[in-house]
Amino acid sequence: MTNEPRWFKSSYSSNGGDCVEAAANLVAPFGVVPVRDSKNPNGPVLNTSAASFASFVAGVKAGEFGVV
Repeated sequence: MTNEPRWFKSSYSSNGGDCVEAAANLVAPFGVVPVRDSKNPNGPVLNTSAASFASFVAGVKAGEFGVV
């Protein structure tokens, strides 16, 4: 097991640069989902709880954040 995040972008990402990356591999050992800006991979990382990240994803799927 590694403690290093394995970053991924959504398969819905259009590679336009306005993406976030998440690392779901840390949910089981630590209960967190690290999130970062794909344009700045060496920048800050937000560690959010698995429950909070799941709620965010559900909100995105439900259209709660509007369309940009």
